Amino acid sequence: MSQLIRLEVLRVLRNRRYLFFTVVFPVMMFFFYASTNFGTESFNGVSPKTYYMVSMATFGTVGAALNTAMRIALERKSGWTRQLRLTALPGWAYVLSKVAAAGTVTLPAVLAVFAAGVAEGVHFPLATWLGMGLAVWAGGFVFSAAGVALGYAAAPDTVQPITMVSYMGMAFLGGSWFPLSGGLKTVGQYTPVYLYNELAKYPVNGVSVGASQVIGLAAYLAAFAALAAWLYQRDRKTV
Repeated sequence: MSQLIRLEVLRVLRNRRYLFFTVVFPVMMFFFYASTNFGTESFNGVSPKTYYMVSMATFGTVGAALNTAMRIALERKSGWTRQLRLTALPGWAYVLSKVAAAGTVTLPAVLAVFAAGVAEGVHFPLATWLGMGLAVWAGGFVFSAAGVALGYAAAPDTVQPITMVSYMGMAFLGGSWFPLSGGLKTVGQYTPVYLYNELAKYPVNGVSVGASQVIGLAAYLAAFAALAAWLYQRDRKTV
């Protein structure tokens, strides 16, 4: 299984489209927001640069994780998953390798946006950087499981638009583009990206962990993982 994970990671990192949309684009968006004059405004006690640094790091991480859906759909179309089922590799190992690989390839997005934040004058103690980085990286596994589920739920010809709509919709309702308020916040606060963004900002305020965000994301992870497992078994019976 480790060999499969390594091959999966190498294949993703060689994909130029992946590098642009999950690493370059979030960095570009962060620099755009960083150049905006917010004056002395703060977003719930967090400076605008810090807010958008975290939001663009999570945005890139979610994109990298959901990209798994398109790779799985292509493998299903090409017959690669059918060939793997003829080997000794158990089904759970295949699904786990996809989630693990997706979790690994989210790291470049986190590191690139954090480096851009440092370049724009965002400074924190090392412990705070580590706390934010760990929260962003660990939270990305929730969306890795969602990517696996999407890869088996959607047909190969329609998975890309479905993934993009899901990606942008979650980012909008999750407060990635702007702080939510009013009715949008009432709805958005229960979405996985909103919980993810809130958890990633906790170290900035000197709080080690947000229990409600952790519980919420754990519930989403369990739901996405269970859905991915069920869809994998359903796909297995149809081929």
